Amino acid sequence: MYLADRSAPAGAKAAPGRGAGRSPAVAPTVLALGTVSLITDVSSEMVTAVLPLYLIAGLGLSPLGFGALDGLYNGVSALVQLTGGHLADRVRNHKLVAGIGYGLSALCKPLLLLAHSLGPIGVLLALERTGKGLRTAPRDALISLSTPDELQGRAFGVHRAMDTTGALLGPLAAFLILGVAVDGYDAVFGVSACVAALGVVVLMLFVPSGAGSGSGSGDTPPRETATPAAARPDPVRLRDAAGLLRLPRLRALALCAVLLGLTTVSDAFVYLLLQRRTGMDDQWFPLLPLGTAAVFLLLAVPAGALADRIGRRTVFLTGHALLLAAYGLLLWAPDWPALPYLVLALHGMFYATTDGVLPAAVAATVPESLRATGLALVGTGQALARFGCSLAFGGAWTLWGTGPALAAAAAGLLCCAAVAGFVLRPTPPAPFAPPAPDPTRRP
Repeated sequence: MYLADRSAPAGAKAAPGRGAGRSPAVAPTVLALGTVSLITDVSSEMVTAVLPLYLIAGLGLSPLGFGALDGLYNGVSALVQLTGGHLADRVRNHKLVAGIGYGLSALCKPLLLLAHSLGPIGVLLALERTGKGLRTAPRDALISLSTPDELQGRAFGVHRAMDTTGALLGPLAAFLILGVAVDGYDAVFGVSACVAALGVVVLMLFVPSGAGSGSGSGDTPPRETATPAAARPDPVRLRDAAGLLRLPRLRALALCAVLLGLTTVSDAFVYLLLQRRTGMDDQWFPLLPLGTAAVFLLLAVPAGALADRIGRRTVFLTGHALLLAAYGLLLWAPDWPALPYLVLALHGMFYATTDGVLPAAVAATVPESLRATGLALVGTGQALARFGCSLAFGGAWTLWGTGPALAAAAAGLLCCAAVAGFVLRPTPPAPFAPPAPDPTRRP
């Protein structure tokens, strides 16, 4: 049943004081972290929205070079995720490690004002992604540990919706700044730095130090509280983290995340393909992520709740089918006026049905003491796979053109989705076998 858990695990208890038909409110920790992510994503997406155009049109970078840089942008984050997750579990202070990550990312934003060549920009992007890698697993662990098991999908959906609100506002801010500022790119980088600093301040002031700053019901005991030093459990060892891969369900999730990540074309490439396919002007390019973010924002919470209700496997695989449909439109659809809207809608639906569902499924399989490490293991595998996809797609685009490159990605996604559907299939219950009679027992 890996991704197919439909409700609370056996033995899970409803929050006290709640009826069976009423859903608990979202935990305060989730709302606080969602606010931090909203502010931080405004900053990050301002840069991300203009970066492909800045590098290719402004600095003359080839698609292969951009693929390598985009892969580095995501690959560094992947490698650091394991460090961030293990460190957070080891020191048992998820907020501290997440804060270091947010702070490092914020520090890199003003330095982009001083970098005007590929080398320094690459170094700064790698450092910024290092901060993202450090904070991702501790942040998701805080969300998971403050939420009842049967509501993980909804909690991650709420967080991703707030996060995506920032992703919606960031490109819009970049578009407005490019329209009014003389040195448009430098102005975008400067405003982004100020917004990133605000996100760090909100994290320090409003996110509780413990994960259990109030559960989803608001009246249950914290799930992670400070304990006297003598009563604290032993520190998490690397051997314990590696032992997580012995869990069959976690192995299956990690395998599927890697397979599907290998065929998930980078967002930047999707937007570049859409621009070239439709011939839109460069000035409209920063608005393309708005379409994806708007759909993601509308559907993240319903998709998470649906995954809790009907099974995460079904929702997760449906999301990749929607991405395959977007590839098909980019390849073979006529030049309809509605084509950009359809592609961006499918792209946003893909993220709404996968981005929060996967960590919710991982959280259901990993012990609380290793929650951040388990989330980091799967996230690292997925991010490294997408790093490889960026390199491969950029090379295929350079050598063969956009059509063959995207066709290869679509064929790979179809095959990998079929394998994932088989690996993540629900496990049938073991047949009932009556106990063997005891030969020593007298009738």
